[in-house]
Amino acid sequence: MLLRSPRCFLAVFALVLLIISLPRTAIFSSQAPDGGVPSAGTELPERFSGQTYRVKVNLVNVICSVLDKNTNSFVTSLTRDDFEIYENGQKQEIENFSRETDMPLTLAMLVDTSTSVAPKLQFEQEAATSFFQSILRERDRAMLLKFDRGVSLVQDFTNDPNKLAGEINKLTARSDGTKLYDSIYLSCDEKLIRESGRKAIIILSDGEDSSSLFNLDQATEMALRAEAIIFAISVNKGGFFGVEENTKGDDTLKELVEETGGRIFFPFKLEELDDNFEQINQELRSQYSIGYTSTNPEKDGRYREIKIKVREEGFKLNYRKGYYAPSS
Repeated sequence: MLLRSPRCFLAVFALVLLIISLPRTAIFSSQAPDGGVPSAGTELPERFSGQTYRVKVNLVNVICSVLDKNTNSFVTSLTRDDFEIYENGQKQEIENFSRETDMPLTLAMLVDTSTSVAPKLQFEQEAATSFFQSILRERDRAMLLKFDRGVSLVQDFTNDPNKLAGEINKLTARSDGTKLYDSIYLSCDEKLIRESGRKAIIILSDGEDSSSLFNLDQATEMALRAEAIIFAISVNKGGFFGVEENTKGDDTLKELVEETGGRIFFPFKLEELDDNFEQINQELRSQYSIGYTSTNPEKDGRYREIKIKVREEGFKLNYRKGYYAPSS
């Protein structure tokens, strides 16, 4: 074989090292949706591939929403004394507590633009535009990413809903392949993890992934590290969507939202899609922030399970199910 030649072997080895050393984001965004050279604005900016900064602190902050099981309405009148929080089964002392009805939001909307969702894209665009118009306040910021066989930052953080709406309406579905996991991982690792306060990801997708470099577990872990809540709107079910139920894709979306403390929605018609966005809006404005200092001081980088209880019964709680301790 040619590789038995020492010179050829060294050349191949050097090429492998070069590929490994490439910036991660170049792999995700180097291909345009149509397979040609990326046009301006389709690639993730250079700062997307910069160093990630992580602040190592002992305080663990958990965002939690509470729904009344009977009325399915959000409960915003609870106090610190109504909650108990546990880490790996050990009760923790709540040090910080607040109702986050008006705290600024940092949002990332990830829109599936693969050909598998082409029939539903118009409905997604209309509902997403309305959502941004209704939710964004002066201190809020949102960004827009699209994913198919690549991941592209379409609009960086802005509090201008018109900018977001303009970019949403330009989206087209014309590429095979889906990098759902990569879009989650990248948006968290390169953007959201650097942000403070409340953070949420809204995914519009059928839940299919065919070409990501990262897997579901890695995407979920990165969302937890970024403290980002994931909400998902499935485009698999429903009369106006006109598609068969995709159990595998829905299971993927369910796992993402359950682990991070969000919710999944299955709209059956356009009016329900608008309602789903409004429910996300309400939930983001009806949350509690619960902070504690872990009784486990070890900086071992391991996953730690979180459990929150409300003293009274009759409530359903949404919150992230755990976090990763800092590493020494």
